[in-house]
Amino acid sequence: MARTLARTVTQPGTCGPQGATVAVVLLAVLAVSLPPAAAQTVDEPGTYKGRKIADVMSFRGAGWLERATRIEEENPDALIAALPIEKGMLVVDIGCGSGYHARRLAAAVGPEGTVLCNDIQPQMLRIASELAAREGITNISTVLGTEDDPNLPEGEVDLMLIVDVYHEFSQPEPMLHAMREALAPDGVIALVEFRLEGRSAAHIKLDHRMSIEQVMKEWIPAGYDLVERIDSLPTQHLFLFRAAR
Repeated sequence: MARTLARTVTQPGTCGPQGATVAVVLLAVLAVSLPPAAAQTVDEPGTYKGRKIADVMSFRGAGWLERATRIEEENPDALIAALPIEKGMLVVDIGCGSGYHARRLAAAVGPEGTVLCNDIQPQMLRIASELAAREGITNISTVLGTEDDPNLPEGEVDLMLIVDVYHEFSQPEPMLHAMREALAPDGVIALVEFRLEGRSAAHIKLDHRMSIEQVMKEWIPAGYDLVERIDSLPTQHLFLFRAAR
């Protein structure tokens, strides 16, 4: 395109003075070579919307998920009590790890409900199954997901719980889309992340914490509405999201 314009304006007698001809040629070349003003900034590898994506916690660290101090640090019973959960629901624990929260969810939905323990590491799912069996819990099933798809039934999930895991998603956009598609019409996603603001979660690495601003920056454009934000937990934010309507 730039070459065609240059040939057109340099034909003798068609464009007036020589200076005007050169100026038109330069403008034509610049118009083709400069990127459009509306071009979006591309995230650098390993980042998303300006946030560094944290490394995934290995199954070899599963013991840390079951630590005794977690009750005081996070108050998991208060978390479960704050969720819009009812008997008989289909609930998913995304990035369930050892099943620490999945076992509590199983009690909350009752024997008529089902909890899907979802993770991308099959070793974690084996650990979660063994711990659930040890406690005699029978309404937990495991689902192996991938980095960009949790492999959940479309339109059926009443509640998803994501505790201190979303910041590790290596493919946030396809995961946000897939989770939204899996929600039932009135389904809710409960996102829990250690606070970046303040010092309540100072014992956690910075890239494993999230601010309110960053969460909203990522979830709202992905097609979610914030239903409620609960900040009564000791060290974590709790966001309740629904699919935007």
